[in-house]
Amino acid sequence: MSCAAEKQHGPPVASPHQEVAAPCGFFGGLKRSFKGVTRSGRREAQAKALAAELARRRNVDPRPFPFRPIELADLLDPKSVDKLRDMGGIKGVLAALGTDEHRGLDLGGTKTIEAGAGAHDIESAPAATRASMSRDANFVDATEEDRVRVYGHNVLPERKSNSLLLLMWLALQDKILILLCIAAVVSLALGIYTSTLPPEEVACVVDGVETLCGSVHIDWVEGLAILIAIIIVDLVGSVNDYQKERQFKKLNAKKEQRNVKVLRQGKPALMSVYDVVVGDILQLEPGEIVPCDGIFLRGHNVKCDESGATGESDMIRKVTYDECIADLDEARRNNEKPKNRDCFLISGSKVLEGVGEYVVIAVGPTSFNGKLMLSLRSDAEDTPLQSKLNRLADLIAWLGSTAGLPLAVTLALAFATKRMTNMNLLVRLLGACETMANASVVCTDKTGTLTQNEMSVVAGSIGVSFKFADRLEANRKRVETEHDATSASQTRIVEQGELNQSISTPLQKLLNDSIAINSTAFEEAEEVGDAKDEVANPVVAVKKHGLSGLVKWKSSKKAATEEKKKESGFVGSKTETALLKMAKELKWEDYRASRERAEVVQMIPFSSERKAMGVVVKRPEGGFRIYLKGASEVLTRLCTRHVEVTGTDTDQIQIEQLDAAKLDKVNSTITGFANQTLRTLALVYRDLESFPPKDAKIDESGEVEYTSLAQDLTLVAIAAIEDPLRHGVTEAVEACRRAGVQVKMCTGDNVLTAKSIATQCGIYTPGGIVMEGPVFRKLSRTDMMEVVPRLQVLARSSPEDKKILVETLKSLGEVVGVTGDGTNDGPALKTANVGFSMGIAGTEVAKEASDIILMDDNFASIVSAIMWGRCVNDAVRKFLQFQLSVNISAVIVTFVTAVASEEGTSALKAVQLLWINLIMDTLAALALATDPATPDLLDRKPDRRTAPLISTDMWKMIVGQSIYQFAVILVLNFAGKSILNMATGTPYEQERSDTELSAIVFNTFVWCQLFNQVNSRSLTRKLNIFSNLHKNPWFLGILALEIGFQVLIMFVGGAAFSVIRLTGRDWAVSIVIGALSWPLAVLIRLLPTQPIENMLIKYKLMDDPNALPPPVSESGSEDGKGARARTFSEWLPVVGQVGKQLNSFRSIRGGRIRATPRIYESRERQLKSANFHHQSILAMVPGFVVASIGGNWRSEPSENGSEGKRGKPKAAQQQQPVSSEPPVDTVTLYKDGKITFHPETKDDDDLLRRLKSGASRRSESIPIPPQLCK
Repeated sequence: MSCAAEKQHGPPVASPHQEVAAPCGFFGGLKRSFKGVTRSGRREAQAKALAAELARRRNVDPRPFPFRPIELADLLDPKSVDKLRDMGGIKGVLAALGTDEHRGLDLGGTKTIEAGAGAHDIESAPAATRASMSRDANFVDATEEDRVRVYGHNVLPERKSNSLLLLMWLALQDKILILLCIAAVVSLALGIYTSTLPPEEVACVVDGVETLCGSVHIDWVEGLAILIAIIIVDLVGSVNDYQKERQFKKLNAKKEQRNVKVLRQGKPALMSVYDVVVGDILQLEPGEIVPCDGIFLRGHNVKCDESGATGESDMIRKVTYDECIADLDEARRNNEKPKNRDCFLISGSKVLEGVGEYVVIAVGPTSFNGKLMLSLRSDAEDTPLQSKLNRLADLIAWLGSTAGLPLAVTLALAFATKRMTNMNLLVRLLGACETMANASVVCTDKTGTLTQNEMSVVAGSIGVSFKFADRLEANRKRVETEHDATSASQTRIVEQGELNQSISTPLQKLLNDSIAINSTAFEEAEEVGDAKDEVANPVVAVKKHGLSGLVKWKSSKKAATEEKKKESGFVGSKTETALLKMAKELKWEDYRASRERAEVVQMIPFSSERKAMGVVVKRPEGGFRIYLKGASEVLTRLCTRHVEVTGTDTDQIQIEQLDAAKLDKVNSTITGFANQTLRTLALVYRDLESFPPKDAKIDESGEVEYTSLAQDLTLVAIAAIEDPLRHGVTEAVEACRRAGVQVKMCTGDNVLTAKSIATQCGIYTPGGIVMEGPVFRKLSRTDMMEVVPRLQVLARSSPEDKKILVETLKSLGEVVGVTGDGTNDGPALKTANVGFSMGIAGTEVAKEASDIILMDDNFASIVSAIMWGRCVNDAVRKFLQFQLSVNISAVIVTFVTAVASEEGTSALKAVQLLWINLIMDTLAALALATDPATPDLLDRKPDRRTAPLISTDMWKMIVGQSIYQFAVILVLNFAGKSILNMATGTPYEQERSDTELSAIVFNTFVWCQLFNQVNSRSLTRKLNIFSNLHKNPWFLGILALEIGFQVLIMFVGGAAFSVIRLTGRDWAVSIVIGALSWPLAVLIRLLPTQPIENMLIKYKLMDDPNALPPPVSESGSEDGKGARARTFSEWLPVVGQVGKQLNSFRSIRGGRIRATPRIYESRERQLKSANFHHQSILAMVPGFVVASIGGNWRSEPSENGSEGKRGKPKAAQQQQPVSSEPPVDTVTLYKDGKITFHPETKDDDDLLRRLKSGASRRSESIPIPPQLCK
């Protein structure tokens, strides 16, 4: 409805499904003008844009294509071969997209890779190819414009960046800055007005004659100083955000731009990834990141790492559609689980080995990777510190508006950000620093975060009785078995890195040849420059380029770190690369030299049937040798001998028979590794005098059959492989526990692997719970609220499971940090309070969703982030403790002395207050915000989100110092002349004594602040206020600068500051009074805190810091009174409107209410305010009738399936699961083994005892957060 229509017909009736009309009038127009620059306006615009994009995908006219974009995208999310079969299989999809299976699309605009490579036309094509070109009736002819119109570009919609003016305007939305702007304008206006008044007379000496002079009014300087401070704060924050945003935009654009190989018009061509359209056929090569979603067409041994997208660490083999259908039908016939292979390519996954081609079915926003990237675009919520500072703004409004608070926050964050960059923490969102101070839970991914995301050999055995392990001291149990305990003298265990000191050179060569020759993996080296940028030095960067130099320096350092990490790497099967990496670490002969020296006679490719691969080589000394590697339990059964480790001083390899006892010991070793979820691989060989061997069977291709070669083998080694922990992870988890931060692991791996990794790094502890994602999804809301605090490992979890876990933790009042490196971590990273991504191994989705990037990919850096976050919080609290003390004492002194003075002047003049403001604002902010982070910050628990910003210990110090300061200053002001025996005889002596006393009062007050500034460095009851003072040169320098300026003012300030030079006695008085604040602080800290805190809580002067936090609203925002749960009517507006109307109807027509004498509004006005019309009354009549007849009747299924039972439903029926699946009780899940407790959990544990006993729990015992009511 338009504004004119609204004026004529009145406001429209609100509907819960109807968009609220924009406000009319002048203020309505003003609100519409600024709606786009507010946080809610931007959030609403982003939601509308995302909804419009979703609607476009569903409602776009697909002609001439039969399938909409959303239908093709649904094939991969989740993967569904049945949906693909319903679409006509791969043939039907190719025809529907107008793609020739062998020639690709007939579109131009590509650059051929090689002039002759695949340049044959239709006439020169084979007959089979020409036959395939006969198009059926369903083949779609479409132009490139049609494809772009229907399916879009392979480019995400550009995220509109904020202009510098908009960033400055957004920065001015801060409540404290608004208060400061008002104070500055008022102060400036009053200062200009006072400058027109007659000058005041002060004592002075003119030409050696003591007389009275007129003083100059400069009161307007204070208002101007506040305005300058506001402009500085606004400019520093906005320019920093603007340059950082531009830099990230350039870096992302440069990184995302790459070329891919595409098949068009039968020719392989090179094309920008942005120009790929649906229907293109792309080529796959090892090491390539899949740019678009698609369906596999053909290829050889293509295996992909989808851990970044799904969290599954196992390689996924890609096969054709026909093979997928055959596997699926066979699995259904045999009632088995389908094989771990499919025909779908997910964007963002990595090709590990093999070559092939696939057809593109989804690009840009419709692809798997694109949907995740779009879902991450939202504004961040207020951090805990921001929320507390906003609530503090009202308090500061009457205590005195200060320009230093926002400056202190900005400086603390800026210093912390800079120092965190030096510690490999790149902060993308400034507020994330201080949010980590209150972090109480860290949810981390396993693959690539806790582990290195590359398989490594972590243990093994050579022969039968010689074993090795990586980090032997910590992992000795991995290689010790029952056989070792009974025959310890025969088993030798060494550190993996010291193998060369324990085995002979010939045995080293045998091991290296078994690894290097019998392998298809290779090392991919990249060119690494010197990474020396002109802004590599941050100091030089700032001098040359200003603030942008610091951003450039961060980028150059990050790029250099990534280049060093990517200097070299092995490409191929994860097991083969693990073996090659071990050989390289042990400095054995380079694999290239071994392969060049070997003369290969026959290759035995890997087969899932024989579970092994091998190679036959000709030996230089004569004869032949077969190297085999594969499943250890299979190959060891084929061995009759084994190598024996006899030391390093031998030139021969000792071979011994493998009898039944030794074989039993080998099997025990393999079983021990398998129980620890380690993958085992056997290395064996066999020597032949001739090849082919006698009586060998030859297959149709002329090669010797595998069964003829795989016999009478010699066991060389058993290698145990896993994705190992990153260095420092165990220590980091322990540091988090010491700091009161829980660590929970979410992974797509199976339960056994997840348990093993969680136990190694110390996450899985007594009392902890392990669950799988599908089981976690089935929990009812109340059961989830009970289990989540104890949940430590969530295996087989999907991205939605992780997101639900984070939302549940936030609804419990936790401040959640999430770490991850994969695409699948994106939603959880964005939902969390702080998201950490890996700078080297992390995907672009993870980096876009994160707030802080770990440039060294080290989980241990999170401990540094927590430490620096607490340092930022403490810096702001130190500043507040100091500033509030100054404010309270200055306000009381100024007010009391001004009221008591006959002339109405205060003891502290305006220009003196300006210097005091400079001390307590800018200089104090700079001094107190630069204290470095120390490890002892991790020795305390995190503050609750609802905990007060100013603690009881701080209030003790603020009140105690304030009382001391204003008491001393008032005594000096009113009784100082008599105490100090000042002469007051002549008018000149009277004026001089007044000026001298005023100077003493001013000097004493300033020295009180200088000493209290040092005292404010401690926020707790620790008495040592000089701790780490020598590590903060900024504080010492600023303190010396303040003292120097104060001395300068007192000596040469003269009439400008209304002071005169003081005697030694006066200086001693001022300094001694100021120094007494230190022993006073000791006495204050010795006062008991708990009784004072209980009194403040009792009289509602302070919130209880130990109170349970109320559920947080869906948006995560908090109002001025703290977080609160939304009512049912707020979540369902229809119910709220009906309830409001019923309440109004009862108020008007109710018998007893009608008789009350308190009538605030007329009946007509009450109906109008409740939006109550006659149509609503008519609609309510049937409800009144039914309610009066039916009573409390409700429909409920009975035991036999009938309905109509009267009474309350069961509690279990009231609990709705988070997902659409039926809820399952925790007792049932525990009995089925779906909920696993740590084996060392005590029997008297409350939750374990309840689940064992099978006792049900009332659903009302735990509040249900509104987030889980979706």
